[in-house]
Amino acid sequence: MNVAPLPAPAFAELARTSSAPAGLTLLRSALHTRRLLLLKALLVRVHGQREAVEPGALGRFERSWDLLERVERGHPAVVRDVLDYPMTGVWLATVLAEPAGPGFDRLLARLDMVSLTAALRCGGPLDLTVENPDGLLSLPGVGRLRVAADRVRISADDRTVRFHPDGARHPAPAVLTLVDRRHGVLAGRGPDWSPVRPLPRGTARLDDLDPYRVPVGAAGGSVGTAADHDDIDHAAWSARWHAAHELLAYTDPGRAVEVTRSVRVIVPLVPRGSRHRGATLSAAPGAVLTSLPDGAQGMAETLVHELHHSKLATLHEIVPLYGPGRDAVHQVGWRPDLRPIAGVLHGAYAHLALADLWRRAATVDGVRKSWRSDAGQQFDELHDQVGEALAILLESDELTPEGREFAEQMRRHHASLGAAPLAAG
Repeated sequence: MNVAPLPAPAFAELARTSSAPAGLTLLRSALHTRRLLLLKALLVRVHGQREAVEPGALGRFERSWDLLERVERGHPAVVRDVLDYPMTGVWLATVLAEPAGPGFDRLLARLDMVSLTAALRCGGPLDLTVENPDGLLSLPGVGRLRVAADRVRISADDRTVRFHPDGARHPAPAVLTLVDRRHGVLAGRGPDWSPVRPLPRGTARLDDLDPYRVPVGAAGGSVGTAADHDDIDHAAWSARWHAAHELLAYTDPGRAVEVTRSVRVIVPLVPRGSRHRGATLSAAPGAVLTSLPDGAQGMAETLVHELHHSKLATLHEIVPLYGPGRDAVHQVGWRPDLRPIAGVLHGAYAHLALADLWRRAATVDGVRKSWRSDAGQQFDELHDQVGEALAILLESDELTPEGREFAEQMRRHHASLGAAPLAAG
């Protein structure tokens, strides 16, 4: 990826799981660069395979591309926000991996919704018609409209958006309103409109609507099953998120700010039996996929753990930390199955961040006694497990020179946390 060289201090801070702003700013910049490269790769592929793309799908793609370019010229920040939305990344990864054919043509249609969302969030006159084969218009990061029509005409002025099924003169009852032009915030109303709901304290959203919130096919099965919008207790999720932020803000204020700035989306998953599920997608940094954790403590730990998987995945795109996959696998303390070196590094990094959090929770005055005791016990156990994983990493020949330096910085932070037992709390 063509990005600016990574400053050594920022690299070291990231390796030490620091929440310092410089590292987060760099990762956000790298994410956007990556998103633009993938979008350009899609354009190059479509133009290179024009004869293989169904003419109607090709025409819609080119119209959507032109609309996105026009909006970007006047409102680059809004277009960037839409392109960097985590689920846009999942769509791009999915369509680029799809072989030529009807499936590829269907996936191309998502650009309609990406460009339309950007245009509507910027305001101004608009009059266009989009295909709607599934009866659902899904605007990334905004919401979803049910329309029983194969084609929908969308008309907008500076503030209001209306939808006309099959081009009907009279619009559907759902209406979108631009309520904050500066930030491109749309609000909707109507019986068939479902919003992507905001979470308290920041700009994160609970997205239980986007069709790409969990990858389709085999990749999605390894992550879990997306919870259905109608089955979700949105008040419970908001309360759990808010309580987790309160806990983090008291225990580790820097980490609380990092979560607020870096986690854009929570995607609810269906729990697997009594087990909690948490996951991230390398194609969707900033999204945390999780079943509803138990209490504020469980949510706080999930956010920190999954955020560090996202951070590492984005960093690896800038500076490769390990080489292509090999057959070597290793035993780690936190999982029963053997892990490749990438899995060892990811697990060690996410658990090092948790060890840092638990150390603070076990030593900060005023943290409630139940979490303080539990955090001390978990720190004692995980500190040893991370140490064993770091030994594997530092002895491996699968890390790049940068990866070895990254592991060494992790080792130094691990040592700084200390090995004195904390279980007494």
